[in-house]
Amino acid sequence: MGRVSFSVNGNPVDIEVEDRTLLVDALRDHLHLTGTHVGCDTSQCGCCTIRLNGDAVKSCSLLAVQAQDAELITIEGVADGDNLHPVQKAFSDCHGLQCGYCTPGMVIATIELLEQNPQPTTEEIRAGLSGNLCRCTGYLNIESSVRAAASAMAESDKS
Repeated sequence: MGRVSFSVNGNPVDIEVEDRTLLVDALRDHLHLTGTHVGCDTSQCGCCTIRLNGDAVKSCSLLAVQAQDAELITIEGVADGDNLHPVQKAFSDCHGLQCGYCTPGMVIATIELLEQNPQPTTEEIRAGLSGNLCRCTGYLNIESSVRAAASAMAESDKS
């Protein structure tokens, strides 16, 4: 057992974990942040995607101890209180979700994509989300959600 300290959604955290505890399990089981999902345990589906020091990472591929002193953002920390992040709103408005299981990872990956490329083409959207799998949709509504979020974010940057 060991202690690990980091910030989650702006809140300092200090927890005791086994050295082999995956970051996704620390978030879900120790901190009860269950919006980060476990889909495959092989880092292929992207359901567990969070932000670690500003980068989208798959939390099932990291040990909790590797997050020492890091700043983490989970899906629970994306909205501003009751105000959805533009990406969350676009996924809702454009029906970019079905069962919702992949949605937290898709939203986190989309936020990073749009920070790096505010107006991506369809091909760039597909490449940017290629590490996230949805088992319910044909991805068209997800792509529409990303485009709508990009437009909304561009509009808010103008004001």
